[in-house]
Order: sequence, then C-alpha cells, then structure tokens
Amino acid sequence: MSEERKKTNYTVACVSEFAKKYGLNLTESFQFLFQYKAIEFLKENYDIEHTLSLDDALEDMMTICQKNGGTLA
Repeated sequence: MSEERKKTNYTVACVSEFAKKYGLNLTESFQFLFQYKAIEFLKENYDIEHTLSLDDALEDMMTICQKNGGTLA
C-alpha cells in the first residue's frame, strides 16, 4: 500500500471516529475538521499522529479545531 493511501485511510478513520465521539454524521465531521484545520494537521503530522492511540489523535484534532475557533456543543 502506498504512503498516500495509508494517510488517506488514516484520515478517513479519524474523521469517522471523530463523528462517533461527537455525535456528528460523516459529512458534518469532515466539514468541521476541514474548516478548523484538523485535516491539514493530520496530513502534516501523519508520521507522529498515526503512532498515537486513536483517542490521543482525536484529542489533538479537537485541540487544533479549538485553537482555530471551532467549538461543538
């Protein structure tokens, strides 16, 4: 499997788990994460993030979103 495919699969898994954790559908999850720079963060930091637990990655993603003005009720 190519490195790009691994990154894509990891990003899809993170978006899906983020949606489950925060009660969003997949589209809402992706849009939120994209708008508040968490998708960009995952791409730029894949080498480190994919070695962490999924819970840690989700926490990092929310931190990035919050730093960029994103909040969820």
